[in-house]
Amino acid sequence: MEFNLWSFILENLEAAGVIGGYVSISMIGFALISYASREKFRRKNLIGPKWAQPIIGALLGLVPGCGGTIVSASMYKNGNLTFGGLFAAFITTLGEGSFVLLGASDEADVAANLTAFVVVSAVGLVVGIILGYVTDAIGVKFSKGERLEITTKEHLRISEVNSAARNFVDNIGFYLIMAIALFLAPGSIMALWGGSIEAIEELTVWAATALAVISIVYYFIYRFILKEDCHSVHNDSLRSALLHSIEDITMVITYVFIGLFVANFIIDILIGAEAFEAWMKKSGFIVVTLAALIGATPGCGGMIAVSVAFITIGDFPMAALIAASIATSGDGIFPLLAENKKDAIIITVAGLAVALVVGYAVLGF
Repeated sequence: MEFNLWSFILENLEAAGVIGGYVSISMIGFALISYASREKFRRKNLIGPKWAQPIIGALLGLVPGCGGTIVSASMYKNGNLTFGGLFAAFITTLGEGSFVLLGASDEADVAANLTAFVVVSAVGLVVGIILGYVTDAIGVKFSKGERLEITTKEHLRISEVNSAARNFVDNIGFYLIMAIALFLAPGSIMALWGGSIEAIEELTVWAATALAVISIVYYFIYRFILKEDCHSVHNDSLRSALLHSIEDITMVITYVFIGLFVANFIIDILIGAEAFEAWMKKSGFIVVTLAALIGATPGCGGMIAVSVAFITIGDFPMAALIAASIATSGDGIFPLLAENKKDAIIITVAGLAVALVVGYAVLGF
C-alpha cells in the first residue's frame, strides 16, 4: 500500500480538530463557570468542614480538564484545602486527557469512550477520597519555607518582546479559534449522540482541520516565542478567563495531533495493526507501567498521549488508562511546583506508586 504523507497529515489534523471542537465547548464553559465563581475561592479558611476536605478535593479533581487541580493548588496555598484534599484532587483528575475521552471523532467510539471516562473517573474518585482521608489522618500538613509568590512581572516583560506574536495570541488567533469553535459547537454536541449536520459536513471537515492548524500555530507561538505556560497568570477579567481557556484548548489540540500522528504512524505504517494488537495482549504489565510513567510526567501531555492511545489502539488495557489517570497531576502541578517543590514531589511520587498498585490490581481482574 502506497503511503501518502500529505493525506496522512490531513486526516490526523481533521481528527484532532474534531476532538478539539468538543474540547472547546468544555473548556470555554469551564472558564465561564470559574470566572463567575472566582470570589468564592479567595477566603483564607477551610472551605467546608475538615472531615469533608478529601471529598471536596476529589470532586474538584473530577472536573474535566486541569482547572480543578489548578484551583485546588491555589486553595491549598491559601489554606482553603488540606493536604489530603489536595492529594485527592490530584489522584482523581484526568487532566486535559478527559477531553480526549469526551471528544467525538472518526477515531473514537463515542459510547465506549464515555464509558471509559465514567469508569476511570469512578475509580479515581474512590481511590482519591480514601487516600485523602488516610493522608489527613496521619497528619500530613503544609510544608514550610519554600512558598514563592507568583507574579506577572516576567509575563509582562515577555509580552513586550514580540508585538506581532502577542497580537496573534491576544487578538487574531484568539478570535479565529473562538469563531471556529462556535461554528463547530452544534455538530460537536450532536456527535455525542451519533448525529451530524449533513448540510455542512464538508465545511465542518475543513473547519476542524483549520482549528487544528491554527491551534498548533497558536500553541507554538505562545509557548516557544512568547515563552508562556498554560498556567500563565492573567487578570480577573472575563476576556482573560477566555484567553486562558484558548491557551489550554490549543495545547490539548496540539498534543492530540502529535499523539494521533505518532500512534497511527507506528501502528498502521511501521508495525501493522494486527502485530501491534498481538503485542499489546501479551505485555499488559509493561503497558500499565509505561502508561503510569507517562502519566506522571508534569503537565497534561502524558495523559493526553495515553488517552489518544486508548481511543486509537485496539485492546488497549483499561488498567493502563486508569494507572495513567491516577499518576497524572495535570497543569495543577505547575503552580504547586512554583509555590512548594517538596509538596509537588511528594504528590507526584506517591501518585505514581498508587497508580502502579491500582493499575496492576485492575489488570489482574
